[in-house]
Amino acid sequence: MTLNFTPAPLDDPLYYLRNFEWVLGWVRQRYGDLLPPAELAFIDQALALPEASRGLLVRMVMRKGDLFRPETLEYPELEPFSKASAPLQQLGWLVEDPQISLETLFRLFTWSSLKTVFINRLEAHGIPPTARKSEALDRLRGELEPEDLEPRLASSWGLAPQALVQLTVMPQCDRLRWLFFGNGYQGWSEFVLTELGLYQYEPVTFDERSRPVHKRTELETFWQLLECRQQWHEDESPEAVLEQLPPEPEEQPWLARHYHRLLFKMARHWERTGELERARDSYQRSSYPGARGRLLRVLERLGYHETAFELAQAAQQAPESEAERQQLERLLPRLKRTLTGERQRRTAPPEVPELHLILPQDPSVERAVAAYLSTPETPVYYAENTLLTGLFGLLMWDAIFEPLPGAFFHPFQRGPADLYWPDFVERRADRFDALMAQLTTGAYRQTILDNFERKAGRQSPFVAWGALDQEQLTQALECIPAKHLALCFQRFLQDLKANCAGLPDLIQFWPDERRYHLLEVKGPGDRLQDNQKRWLAFFRQHQMPVSVCYVRWSESADD
Repeated sequence: MTLNFTPAPLDDPLYYLRNFEWVLGWVRQRYGDLLPPAELAFIDQALALPEASRGLLVRMVMRKGDLFRPETLEYPELEPFSKASAPLQQLGWLVEDPQISLETLFRLFTWSSLKTVFINRLEAHGIPPTARKSEALDRLRGELEPEDLEPRLASSWGLAPQALVQLTVMPQCDRLRWLFFGNGYQGWSEFVLTELGLYQYEPVTFDERSRPVHKRTELETFWQLLECRQQWHEDESPEAVLEQLPPEPEEQPWLARHYHRLLFKMARHWERTGELERARDSYQRSSYPGARGRLLRVLERLGYHETAFELAQAAQQAPESEAERQQLERLLPRLKRTLTGERQRRTAPPEVPELHLILPQDPSVERAVAAYLSTPETPVYYAENTLLTGLFGLLMWDAIFEPLPGAFFHPFQRGPADLYWPDFVERRADRFDALMAQLTTGAYRQTILDNFERKAGRQSPFVAWGALDQEQLTQALECIPAKHLALCFQRFLQDLKANCAGLPDLIQFWPDERRYHLLEVKGPGDRLQDNQKRWLAFFRQHQMPVSVCYVRWSESADD
């Protein structure tokens, strides 16, 4: 599928409209055979509106909510609101005198205008005109009868019928936005206000095979899940969300992941609020990464120590991640001590060499250490979560950007949507295996250098272009053995989200000797984090050169 996009120049007063219309065209072309009649009709009718009406529609869609005061909808590049809005009102997309609650009324209108509307109510309840807006609202909520607080027509509150309008097609716009972005958190304004032309994205093929949905039922399930997610964010009412949650979409793995993530979020809510039985039930239903670990914590808090111990032992046979393995190493001895009174000594992690420095105070402790240790012959570079992950991203580029179903929804993605899901690597196993094999043949160097040149500047979840230059890249390929890169890359692939963080801050090269050394830097009062401890243990286990550098600030020039 080819649908070229050139962002409208920002000197075009209607740039936001041009970009919005391009999105509608993209969705129509890619999903036209799956879209319900209501969405198809909306797209066709929207594109047929007069230009000023289309511009007004997009201006409203980009704003928060669906209620507007007409005086706030006057834009210099459009015709007056009364004229631009007429076609929208004829279609029923914009209506006057909508239903509105007291809280929304107070949010949308200024206090000076509300005083005129509520003068009689304020007097009846003894609220002086000098009261602040928030105080008046609190008094009215406390003294009015419940039925008097229910949403009602705006004119019933005393407003003129034309004082407020409501956009009725926001649900259709939301569904099309969700389908374009593939999620519920990115908004129209993010798309149309970001100068997408300033960023380069990896071109991917959008063909029938790569479509995330292939049936109308899958599309409807996707929308249902995102509607539940939106409701969750708006009021955090797990009970209401559970009532609307569709059946688990077992036939479509990427939809099932959305389903299990929502269950996980609700379980976390119940865990935080102390509703542990409900949290337990939802964690048991969820296969989202981390759900089993949270379930173990909940079972322990509930006092179900035997159940927790049995589950922890089963998890120990096949931990879902190194983070879970680390959790189990702490949890199992504690549960065993609770059940039997027996104390179990934990295996001490491998000792990591330490370097202790006293340096002049600097806002950046890493910069201070790098300046102290670096020489022209043995340069030191900042490398935390940039160098090794960058080398990985450059070698694995083609595997990462393979357009599998559920991975790419639009041409402006920094990476695949399923990047951090458990089956990401499994779905691309052949490609990853082939690229990993280059580390044994020596071909990896040329692949990395070629991609560094050919892909320069393109968005990537692993390559931070500003932190990686040609000199650093060349020295890294000369000084870091391929077997060490292979070990690190394999560890990345085990858990891309957790294991691409916690890497040492600095790296020092000895180009003449073709060797390197990693340094984790800790300033005064700073401690090692769990993910850093896991990396340090990994490096020591595989005899890779690493140290922890502890820094104290000097108190005098003599220091």
